[in-house]
Amino acid sequence: GGCWHQCCPGRNNSCWAPGAHRARCYCDSYCERTGDCCEDYRTACRRAAVGCAVGPWGPWSGCSSPCGVGSKARSRQVTIPPRHGGEPCPDLKQRRGCLGEHPTCGTAK
Repeated sequence: GGCWHQCCPGRNNSCWAPGAHRARCYCDSYCERTGDCCEDYRTACRRAAVGCAVGPWGPWSGCSSPCGVGSKARSRQVTIPPRHGGEPCPDLKQRRGCLGEHPTCGTAK
């Protein structure tokens, strides 16, 4: 069987080819974990693999709470999506805690 016709990212049970002795061999990137890749998987698919690339982190947002405990967030964009079983994208959003200290917080009644 051969993967020359298809290479799939992740686990995809429909991404297979006929193998030896009527068995299926797979052309999805998960086959490397399960050991049931087609013989030409590495040459046909790994060479064509493109890993995800992301841009820089954007700025942190303001605190969600003007007074007291809240959260801030920031994000980044995918610049090159993964293809042919390449490395998946890392997290695109981050969140962290913050303490709102608006000048009017201490005077609120």
